[in-house]
Amino acid sequence: VVSGYVDVIMARVFDHQHVLELAKWADIPVINGLSDYNHPCQAAADALTIQENLGNLKNLNVTYIGDGNNVSVSLMHICAKLGANFTIANPEGYGMDQEAVALGEKFAQESGSSIRQLTDPVEAVQGAQAIYTDTWVSMGQDEEAAKRQAVFPPYQVNQKLLEGADKDAIVLHCLPAHRGEEITDEVADGPHSRLFPQAHNRLHAQKSILVKLLT
Repeated sequence: VVSGYVDVIMARVFDHQHVLELAKWADIPVINGLSDYNHPCQAAADALTIQENLGNLKNLNVTYIGDGNNVSVSLMHICAKLGANFTIANPEGYGMDQEAVALGEKFAQESGSSIRQLTDPVEAVQGAQAIYTDTWVSMGQDEEAAKRQAVFPPYQVNQKLLEGADKDAIVLHCLPAHRGEEITDEVADGPHSRLFPQAHNRLHAQKSILVKLLT
């Protein structure tokens, strides 16, 4: 029925299977606005922001610090597709879905890039030109909040961590940020930050997806 009301459906869901089921039965394009598996629309804005600031993503070093969540999966996939080297650092037990990593490694092999999974954030940012972080507690994880907030402090993106990165590195976050947790005020408001241009680019990324689907 909904297919007869609109031209496109954009769905944000907890369970990735729900968006797959919706796409299966819809007669119109379905956009994954976010699921527990990935966040491709965010990744489109991320890639645009990196390109605007650093040029072609080919051979760039992109590092994600924190939970191996939906945002990290899509960032890994788009980096691998576009030829950027992707590194993630997270505590043991909080890594990305390994089937998603296998798909990312396939993309990386095709583009000539690499994927690294580490537990040491200091090692992960060495030479990084773009550093990305996200919330430690994602949707539906409220019961884990106390445990996560005890485990993740060593993975905070702060000025000391940035000392090991490229001197012109940019810092990204999909927002909203929990200042004082995954990122400090000093970094979020500092010269390396591209948080607000990145947020603005969500609009342009969404428009490009609609143009692709409707023209």
